[in-house]
Amino acid sequence: MSDRRPEKVTIAEVAKRAGVSTATAGRVLGGYGYSRQEIKERVRQAAEDLGYRPNLLARGLITGKTKTIGVVAGDIQSPFYASILRGVSDVTRMAGFGILLTNSDEQIDREIEAVQLLREKQVDGLIVAPSDLVQASHLHAAVRDGCPVVLIDRVVRDLKADAVCIDNQAASRDCVMRLIEAGHRRIGLVAELERWEGGNVQDFLSAAAGGSIDASTLFPSWQRFYGYLEAMRASGLPVDLDLVGRVGLYSVDGARKETRRLLGRQDRPTALFTADGLMSAAAMDVITSLDLQIPRDLSLICFDDLDWMSFIRPGIAAVVQPLIEMGETAGRLMLSRIGGDESEPQRLALQPEFAPRGSVAAPPAA
Repeated sequence: MSDRRPEKVTIAEVAKRAGVSTATAGRVLGGYGYSRQEIKERVRQAAEDLGYRPNLLARGLITGKTKTIGVVAGDIQSPFYASILRGVSDVTRMAGFGILLTNSDEQIDREIEAVQLLREKQVDGLIVAPSDLVQASHLHAAVRDGCPVVLIDRVVRDLKADAVCIDNQAASRDCVMRLIEAGHRRIGLVAELERWEGGNVQDFLSAAAGGSIDASTLFPSWQRFYGYLEAMRASGLPVDLDLVGRVGLYSVDGARKETRRLLGRQDRPTALFTADGLMSAAAMDVITSLDLQIPRDLSLICFDDLDWMSFIRPGIAAVVQPLIEMGETAGRLMLSRIGGDESEPQRLALQPEFAPRGSVAAPPAA
């Protein structure tokens, strides 16, 4: 039996079978121009009989559309991005669009490379989780060239593009207020807090107190830190920066180290707020290793709701992000822009839910 693949059926062969010109067959199969209904049916039937498959890139050269959307995710292994991508895919697939997925690993050079690759593939638009919120010249260039861009999870300063994010600041403020209302005064924070152009945590605290920070263009971990500061300030509590565990990078080992530092103190915090799923998993590892009981010895609230948080007993209180909704919203915005919507860019901040469970109680007696 021959291993040779059958030769690809051409438009010329379809046209010959349908009894029309090659140009007419191209218009029908490409979905552009005018042809009578009877001609359309003959061409489509001929294409089906021959097993014709369209050359989307060639059609894109004619129509200017490839029916594909490029997505640049920060980490395609993360459940966070997997849920967002599901939402994007569900919406765009219904409109007949495919997705080309790339991964940046939260590194700007890889993101630039991914955007360049996708634009060379002539995608109709870009959905990006940006790793540079200040410059992002590659995204500014895409917008200038007329390529629709929708941002997810973060906003790039001064970029004229739609964005779909979570109201991180308000959600974190609510979490810390819940701990304060339960009686806690020493509340630890474990967060990435990797990049902020203004300096260190003390600089951020000063800038936040002075109202000089545009929270909308911060990375999510800094927005969540901002919410933490707002809750403490609204309750008249001093902010002890020794209780802020700045991991500095997205690292399990780093998060474990900071959690161990906080919980190893003689005057350790009575409650802990972790700013994302990875920080939460690392913190739980340390809490377990120290044989601390939740919530008897330590109250805990986590940002991001992971499966294990509802499986263990007691369950862990968590912020539940509407990730599929975020992806669906980004997909709809993209389809609207591809369809010709030229209205002002939208910045949408979706509201997460809070799952209380059983990890918060009054602080232990001194």
